[in-house]
Formats: sequence, structure tokens, C-alpha cells
Amino acid sequence: MKLQRLYYLLATGSLCLLLSALMAGQVQTESTTSKGQPTVETKVERGEVVAVSGNDLVVKMEDGQIRDFPNVPESARITVNGQQLSVHDLKPGMKLERTITTTNTPQTVTTVKSVTGTVWQVMPPNSVILTLEDGTNEQFRIPQGQKFNINGQELDAFHLKKGMKVSATKIVTTPKTMVTQERKVTGEMPPPPPTEAIQGPMLIVVQKTQTTQVAQAKPPAQAQPAPQKLPQTASELPLIGFIGTLVLLSGVVLFAFWARAH
Repeated sequence: MKLQRLYYLLATGSLCLLLSALMAGQVQTESTTSKGQPTVETKVERGEVVAVSGNDLVVKMEDGQIRDFPNVPESARITVNGQQLSVHDLKPGMKLERTITTTNTPQTVTTVKSVTGTVWQVMPPNSVILTLEDGTNEQFRIPQGQKFNINGQELDAFHLKKGMKVSATKIVTTPKTMVTQERKVTGEMPPPPPTEAIQGPMLIVVQKTQTTQVAQAKPPAQAQPAPQKLPQTASELPLIGFIGTLVLLSGVVLFAFWARAH
């Protein structure tokens, strides 16, 4: 019983494949794609790492907004100082910059569908049932404005009659836009912490005869004022007395001459 069922399934599958091949021969579809001029848009986002937990990343954006990036892929790489880092290598305080380049490429897809058969039944202007070359019937929806080639003439569905051999071609043009994105993330290490200035006097270590002395730095010596003129220690009284004696003696001599003359 199971063997018969297997044979039945194989036979059904083979029949379906045969019908599909025949249908492919009766209804032919061909598509072509033409591309237009692409447009490129670049967006730059900057922020600072706030926290990293596993594959979850929290960043403070340039405008102050806090954004959470959950489940960052292991394959994601950030270029920092020429090195490729993963999300686990990021540290709080690091600066990140993400450049998103979006390329929009307009496309036009033209699909040409051709069918050939014998009219079995027609319901103008909506649909027609054609008998294909393999003897099967298939119903087709008639697009608005569709024309059929009947004996070399282009006629609409109202001219179709049972038994007519017809061929029809349907051309559909569909505009599409192909969007591709490229993301690049770079970063900078956080700046080193500022060093504290040394407060208080500077200490100078002087090594002499294997003994270390610590002395407090002294301010530079101020310039000494010019020495003043030393006071004279000798007195002028003896000179004055000597001159007074000479004057007195001169007076006495003059008085003596005057008295002798008179």
C-alpha cells in the first residue's frame, strides 16, 4: 500500500513538472532592469560613550540626547587610532563618530509577458480562457487597453471569438529604488586626567659625601645698597686755634709799631 502511494506521489510530481514545462513554453515572461543616476546622502552623528554592558552601548549624543544601542553585533568594528576595536573595547569617555552613507539608485523593471493559444471562452473586457498547445485551458485577466494579434491585426477583447488563434504581449513597467547603506564608526580615546600642580616650597636634594641634605629653596638675594661715605673722625678745632693765634700775634705786632710811631 505504501509502495503504491509512493508511485502515485512520484507520478503526480512528474506530471506537475511536465505541465510546468509546457506552460513555460506557452507563457513566456522576460524582465529587464535599467538603472538611473544614483544619489548619495551622508549623515554624521557624534557622541560620547556613557556606559558599556556586554553588547549594549549607551552614548550621549552631541545634542545631549542619551541613546541606547542594544545588541551591538560582535562583527561591528570601531576604528580608534588605527586599531579595530569591538564593542567590548569601548570605555566611558571615548568620543565616537558614525558616518552613514546612503545611496539611492532608481531602477525601472520592464516585464514582457507573451502568451499564445486558441480562444475557448471570452468575457470581454475582463478575462479570456485560452486553450494552450498542450491542450490545457488557462484563464487570463485582460489588462485595460490590452490588444490581441488576430490575423495580423491589433484588436481588443471584444473582437475575440471562440476558436480564434491569438497571441498577446503584456508589457509592465515598474519603477523601483534600490537603497544601500554603508556605516563607518571612528573613535578617540578619552584625554588623560590633568596633573595636579605642586603646592608649597620646592625642595632641593643635595648629595655630598654620601649624605643627603634637604634644604628649602630660598628666594634670590636682593642687591645690597651702595656703601655710604664713612664719617670723618678728625676734628678741625686745632686748625682754627692755630689761625686765631697767628691773627692775635699779628695784631700785637701792629699795635707795637703804631705805639712807637706816636
